[in-house]
Amino acid sequence: MLLFLASKINRLGVLRLNRKKQNQSSQRSLVTLTNPKSPISEQYRTIRTNIQFAAVDQDIKSIVVTSSTPSEGKSTTTANLAIVFAQQGKKVLLVDADLRKPTMHYTFQLLNTYGLTNVLAGQAAMNGVISKTDNEHLSVITSGPIPPNPAEMLGSNAMKQFVKEAKQNYDIVLFDSPPVLAVTDAQILGNLSDGVILVVQSGKTEVEAAQKSKELLQQANTKILGTVLNQKKTSKKQGYYYYYGS
Repeated sequence: MLLFLASKINRLGVLRLNRKKQNQSSQRSLVTLTNPKSPISEQYRTIRTNIQFAAVDQDIKSIVVTSSTPSEGKSTTTANLAIVFAQQGKKVLLVDADLRKPTMHYTFQLLNTYGLTNVLAGQAAMNGVISKTDNEHLSVITSGPIPPNPAEMLGSNAMKQFVKEAKQNYDIVLFDSPPVLAVTDAQILGNLSDGVILVVQSGKTEVEAAQKSKELLQQANTKILGTVLNQKKTSKKQGYYYYYGS
């Protein structure tokens, strides 16, 4: 059912994982950094390629990654996509735009004293909150202090200016956003970006939830680049294989 739904939206890829020993820490694992030759890393590169093919008729520089509900793997997907783009030599900026439950500072082991919210509140310049990573081509902006009005901040003129400046200075800008069905943040961000990726989790995401998320994103005039189906169980006999965009 999910594969059918994904193909209707334009499937970007399937991540096949062994789920036996997963925990919260491993779900945030930067496998593309720690094990770049693994089959899972190769699938992230496949998704990268599919995104680039989706950009044939449009220069896609800013991408929002979201999901229908929490804990479906959107943040892990965002982080690993940022890494594989950087490994390609692209100048990448990863922005934690989840101003409600941010995680990127944990993923990359960064301080979150200052970040996106400080820029949007006029307390800091973009250059003042950028953190470097082990990859010279990848920079990260954490969320900053959690504000009382996340949706208003993301829909502000300051955010529009932030996106404009980021696209001028980077080849790819990736935004990690809250789930679509929980709050309106992803719709707001999607409207400001060049495209949205919807992450769905095998065995967890309900078809109705994914369908509703798609409808809400389309109502916000966002361009849905495709979906990523992750944590699809596989057997040793099946091995690993990849889907290419329809």
